[in-house]
Amino acid sequence: MVKESDTQKVIKRYSDYHTYEPVFKDMEQWPVTKLSQDRSNFVEQIDAYTLEKLSAKSNDTISDMIAKTIYLERIRLKEEPWKVDPPNEQQFWGKIRKKLLQQSLDKEQEESRQTNRELLQKIIHRYSEEIVSTFNPKTFLFARKFLTVFFNRLLNTAASRWSLGLFGQKHKVHERFIVEGEIEKVRNLFHKGTVVIVPTHFSNIDSILLGYIMDSVMGLPSFSWGAGLNLYNTGYTAYFMNRLGTYRIDRRKKNPIYLETLKAMSNLSIQRGVNSLFFLGGTRSRSGSLEKNVKLGLLGTTVEAQRCCLERGEDQKIFIVPLVMSYHFVLEAKFLIDQHLKKTGKEHYLKTKDQSYSRRKVMKFIWQLFSKGSDITLSFGKPMDVVGNFVNEEGQSLDRHGNVLNIDDYFKNAKGAISKDLQREAEYTRILGNRIVDRFHKDNIVLSSHLVAYAAFNLLRFQHSNLDLYGLLRLPPEDFIFTHDALGSAIEQLKERLFDLQKAGKIKLSKQIYWATTEIIGDGVTRMGNFHALKPLYFNKKGNIVSDDFRVLYYYHNRLENYDLYQYVNWKKPEMAFAEF
Repeated sequence: MVKESDTQKVIKRYSDYHTYEPVFKDMEQWPVTKLSQDRSNFVEQIDAYTLEKLSAKSNDTISDMIAKTIYLERIRLKEEPWKVDPPNEQQFWGKIRKKLLQQSLDKEQEESRQTNRELLQKIIHRYSEEIVSTFNPKTFLFARKFLTVFFNRLLNTAASRWSLGLFGQKHKVHERFIVEGEIEKVRNLFHKGTVVIVPTHFSNIDSILLGYIMDSVMGLPSFSWGAGLNLYNTGYTAYFMNRLGTYRIDRRKKNPIYLETLKAMSNLSIQRGVNSLFFLGGTRSRSGSLEKNVKLGLLGTTVEAQRCCLERGEDQKIFIVPLVMSYHFVLEAKFLIDQHLKKTGKEHYLKTKDQSYSRRKVMKFIWQLFSKGSDITLSFGKPMDVVGNFVNEEGQSLDRHGNVLNIDDYFKNAKGAISKDLQREAEYTRILGNRIVDRFHKDNIVLSSHLVAYAAFNLLRFQHSNLDLYGLLRLPPEDFIFTHDALGSAIEQLKERLFDLQKAGKIKLSKQIYWATTEIIGDGVTRMGNFHALKPLYFNKKGNIVSDDFRVLYYYHNRLENYDLYQYVNWKKPEMAFAEF
C-alpha cells in the first residue's frame, strides 16, 4: 500500500497551479518568427534540397515517379476535391502530363533527363509553396489574448452558472491545466538547442489546447507544427492557421515527390533551429489507447538534421520531448471507436459521421471541460537526443549509467569523420521511435475515469467470457448493472498494482487514484460520462451504475490496456457479482 507521505507529495504536486515566465520574451527572436521573415529563401532551399535528392535517381525511375504522381493527383482531384485546392489544379497537372508525354517520344537521354528535372522542379515548388506558411507575431498576440479572455470568462460563467459570472475574474483558466514532468529541464533546453515535442493525439482539439498551454502556462516559444489542409477550408480558420506557424499537410497526397518535399521542409526548418511539434501517431488514436507504434517519416528528419548540423561543424543539438495528453472525456470518442472496430473487426457497423469539429460540438466540449471541472493533464516525458539517450540539464547525452556521451560519435564512419549513412540513420530512427513509445506508457497519468472504465469493462468481459469482443459489444447495455461492490473490489485490486507500477517508474497516477475507492467511482463515472449523449457509465435515478454504450466504455477502457493489469484482479470474488435488471 502507498505511504501517506507519498500521497501528500502527489496532492501537493497537483495543487501547485502556476504559470511560468516566457523562455524568450522577445517574439522577434523566436526561431519560427525568423523563419517566416525569410520565407521566400526557405522555399527556395526546400526546392533545391528536394530536387537534388530526387535527381540522384535514375532517369527511368524519375519518369515513373512523375507519372505516378500525375496519376494519383488526377484521382485526388476527381474523387476528393476540397475548397482549399487551388483553382488551376486541373490545368497544372494537365500541362505536366502533356510535357511528360512529349519528352518520352524519341528524345535523347540527356534531353529527357533535363525535361524530367524541369518537371520535378515545378512539382516540388508547387508543393513547397503549399506546405510552408507564415508566422505573424501580431496575429499570435491577438490569438493569445482572445483565448485567455474567452477561456477565463467561459470558466467563470460555468463556475457561477449565472450571467454576471461572464465578467467575473474569480477563476483562472490555468487552474484547469495540470502540467507535470521535468518542466524546468525542458524549458532550459530551449537555450541549449532545438526542441521537438512529440505528443500523443486523441482529439482534434489537441492542437488548440496544447498550443495555448505551452505558450500561456509554460512560457515556451511558438512551435512549427503540421495541420491538416482540410482545416483551411473555412475562411476564419485559414486566416489564423496561415499566420501562426503551422505548415500544411495534405493527407490525400501519398506520392513520393510530395512526401520528400514535406520531409525536406521539416529537416531544413529544424536545421535552422525552429522548434517543432509532431503528432507521431499520424492521426488521432482510434481505439483510445496510447500509441503502440509511431510514424517514422518526420521523426527521421530529426536524425538527418542532427547529422547535417554536425557535418557543418555546428554544435547545435536537437532534443526530443515525449508528451502525454489526458482528458476525462474525448470529443470524438464515439466516432473514433466506431472507426477502430470497423477496421479491426470488419463488422458491419453503421457509419458514424465525424461531426466532432463543428463549432457547436467544440463549444459544447470546451464548456463541459470547464463546467464539470474536467482538468486537462499534460505529462512531459524525459528529454532525449535523436538516438534515444536521455539528456541532463545542460543538454548532454547520457548513457544508462549516467555517463556523458558525445553525439558526434554516432554519426562517424570508420575513419572517424561525420558521414551520411541512410541505413544507420534509419536504425537510429527506429530506436528513437521505440523509446518514445516506451516513454508514452511510463509518463501516462492514470485518471479516475481511466481506472473506472477499465474495471467496468473487464467486469463485463469476465461475466461473458464465452463471447469475443464483438459479441460483448452487441450485448444490450440496458440489461446490466455494474454493482458498487464489484467495481469497488476490482478497483481496490487494480490500485495495488498501479501503486507498484508507479513505484517502479512505469506509470504515473493522478491525485484521484489516492482517494477512497467510493470517491474514485463517483469521480470517474461522473467525469467520464458528462459529455456524451449515450453515456459509457452513469448513475441512474436509483443510484445504480449503468451504461448506454459499451463501445464508448471500451474506448475509455483502452487507455490502460497495455499494462497487463487484468491478471492482477481476482474476478471470481463473491463481491464481483454482476447484476441484471
